Amino acid sequence: MKIQSSPTLAQLSEFDEIIDVRSPSEFAIDHVPGARNYPVLDDEERAKVGTLYTQHSPFLAKKVGAAIVARNIAVHIEASFMDKPKSWKPLVYCWRGGKRSGSMAHILSEIGWQTARLEGGYKAYRTMVLEALEILPKQFEFKVICGPTGCGKSRLLEALAKVGAQMLDLEAIAHHKGSVLGNMPGIPQPSQKYFESCLWSALSKFDPTLPVYVESESKKIGELRVPQSLIDAMWESECIRIEADFETRSSILSEDYAHFFSQPEILVEKLECLAPLHGNETIAAWIGLVEKCEWHALVSSLLAQHYDPAYKKSIEKHYPGYGEMPVYRVSSPAESSFMDLANRIWTHPMV
Repeated sequence: MKIQSSPTLAQLSEFDEIIDVRSPSEFAIDHVPGARNYPVLDDEERAKVGTLYTQHSPFLAKKVGAAIVARNIAVHIEASFMDKPKSWKPLVYCWRGGKRSGSMAHILSEIGWQTARLEGGYKAYRTMVLEALEILPKQFEFKVICGPTGCGKSRLLEALAKVGAQMLDLEAIAHHKGSVLGNMPGIPQPSQKYFESCLWSALSKFDPTLPVYVESESKKIGELRVPQSLIDAMWESECIRIEADFETRSSILSEDYAHFFSQPEILVEKLECLAPLHGNETIAAWIGLVEKCEWHALVSSLLAQHYDPAYKKSIEKHYPGYGEMPVYRVSSPAESSFMDLANRIWTHPMV
C-alpha cells in the first residue's frame, strides 16, 4: 500500500492516531498535541547509533540501528496496534521525516493500514505552527476579560465555556496563573515550544464567526512568552471590565493560594523575589504574617501594595478605554455568581 505524505495542519484531525517515533526526550520537549510516543529508538539507543555513525562508520551505525528499530517496531505492533481495524489511519512522523518515520510507516503500510507520513517531520510541523500563530490571532474577535487581581477572571472564563462561549484559557495552557505566586502545585510549566503547539491547537478549533473570550495577560506567563501576534490582537480588542469588592477578592485569592498556606517555606521564597520592588522592610512584614499564619492579612496586603498598583499601570497602558467601560460586578466567590455573570455577558452584553 502506498504511503501518503504532506498533510497540512488542518488535516491532522483526519487521522485516527498521530504517532511520534522520536525518542522520549524529543517528545517531551514538544510534539503534535494528541500524538502518542512510540519511539523506534529510545534516548540511549539513539545516542549509541549516533556514536557509531560519527566514531566508526555510517554503515555499521545503519546495521545496528536497523536491528534495534525493527525490534522496537515489533514490540509496538504487538503491544499497541494489534487491535486496530483495517480502516485505521495513522500519521507517522520523526524529526525530519527520515528513516525513523519511514521505517514505521513502511511496516504499518505493508500490514495494510492507510498510513500517512508527515513530510519534513517535526521540523516541518514546527515551522507550520509558527507560521499559523502569526496568522490565526488576526482571524478572531477577542473579548478580553479585564479586572484587578482576585476578581475571578479565570473563574469567569470557565463559566463562559460552560454556557457555550468560545474561551481561550492561556493560564491553563501555560500551567501558571501569571503572577509571582502563580505556580500550579505539582504541575511544571510546559516547554515554550509545547506551549505554542497547544496554543495553536486551541486557536485552530475556534469558529472565526464567533467571539473568543480570553483573560488579559502580560507578555509572559511564568517563564513562557505569549506570541506577540496574539498579544497585539488582544490589545486591539474590546475589553470586558469586571470588578469585585475587596473582601470578595481577598476570599478568591485566598482560595487560589491555599496550596501555599500548607507550604509556607515555598511562599516565603516567592515573596523574597519581590524585594527589589518593595524593599526588605515590606518583605519582612509579609514573611512575619506567613510565620503567624495570618493569611487574610497577608492576601489583603499583597492586593493593596503589590497587585493593584501593578495591574492599574498595566491595564491603562494596554487598554486605554478600560476606565470608560461599563462594569460587571462579581457578587461573591461562589460558582453560581460566576455562572450568572457569564450568562449575562454571553446573552445580554452591555453596549
